[in-house]
Amino acid sequence: MTSPDILYEDNHLMIVNKKCGELVQGDKTGDKTLMDDIKAFIKVRDNKPGNVYLGLTHRLDRPTSGIVIFAKTSKALTRMNEKFKKREVDKTYWAVTTPLPKNVPTIDTLEHYLKKNAKKNLVTVYTKPTDGAKKAILHYKLIQQLDNYWLFEINLETGRSHQIRTQMAKIGAVIKGDLKYGAKRSNPDGGIHLHARKVVFEHPTTKEIVDVTAPTPDDPIWNACG
Repeated sequence: MTSPDILYEDNHLMIVNKKCGELVQGDKTGDKTLMDDIKAFIKVRDNKPGNVYLGLTHRLDRPTSGIVIFAKTSKALTRMNEKFKKREVDKTYWAVTTPLPKNVPTIDTLEHYLKKNAKKNLVTVYTKPTDGAKKAILHYKLIQQLDNYWLFEINLETGRSHQIRTQMAKIGAVIKGDLKYGAKRSNPDGGIHLHARKVVFEHPTTKEIVDVTAPTPDDPIWNACG
């Protein structure tokens, strides 16, 4: 964990730009996590003798890059959790995908029903209400056409597991590198071209507006976007 990864910090919050492949919190792999790295970084930087408090306010898939918001106090964590629950945090994503089929609009709202198989870590998309499936809504628009890929801006109304990956794949826009949901080949770093680009919300303590944008990863495809 190095300071350039920190996009915003005060006494209550820390917002970082996660790299592809970094695990946000512990899972069955037992791999080292971004949370562990940040705690170790704060402990050394601030010369803290005891344990460092750090709370995770939301999730971000391991192969995805971009913004993750951590709480540095229990009060901030409780309030941020409430904001996410009430959908008071505006999140914008960028996704590099295969071009859409010709009959699919380049700007639209998608509403599906998603059901997760926890054992396989795989989400199935349904067009109608289905037992055990949760409603998922997102808004997308095409913002750039590259030679072989399209860049979409996506805003979530709901925060379901693998939501962007599955809903965009359902309409034919498969995220680059996402083998799990239809990509033909993996990316060299094992990540996917989905980036948590921007967040806007009212600060849980100061009530000021926090507006943070995360630079995209340094690779030829992302560097061609913007």
